[in-house]
Amino acid sequence: MLLARAIHFDESDRNVFHLPARTGEWAISGGFEFSNWSEADLTGKARQAFANGWLGVETFGRVTFVAVTRIEPPELDALADQLARHFIEIYGAPALEAALPVAHDELKHMAELCAEHDANTVLTVRRELTSAGVREEYRFIEATEAGLDQFAIHGTLDE
Repeated sequence: MLLARAIHFDESDRNVFHLPARTGEWAISGGFEFSNWSEADLTGKARQAFANGWLGVETFGRVTFVAVTRIEPPELDALADQLARHFIEIYGAPALEAALPVAHDELKHMAELCAEHDANTVLTVRRELTSAGVREEYRFIEATEAGLDQFAIHGTLDE
């Protein structure tokens, strides 16, 4: 099964999110965090998290880019448990038994986004607040193999 891990191309996430996700942690869309938000909530760093932040499932921080990679079933089960506990602690889910199916659904949604792509494909998310709620769009940037000529120094040994 495929899922996505947080990646960073530079340090910008440290500046734009209240809590940046850790490089390499598993990530999901996390759009549920914004389900009760209004335009008044969309200011500063919260606006940036809403607009294009994936949710890290270990730190519950945000990240701009994620990359598709393989996840093993025991890792997926541990993530579901961690996410379900987050639903209890932060969102008031009544019990693990109630939160676990929702956590599995969130992870399944992310797995479905990743399923059609090769490893190392980079994903971005863009959200907007509509009258019907939060709308998410995804962009996929396929990994390409770099040719040797992109890194080789061209010239001659003659001086």
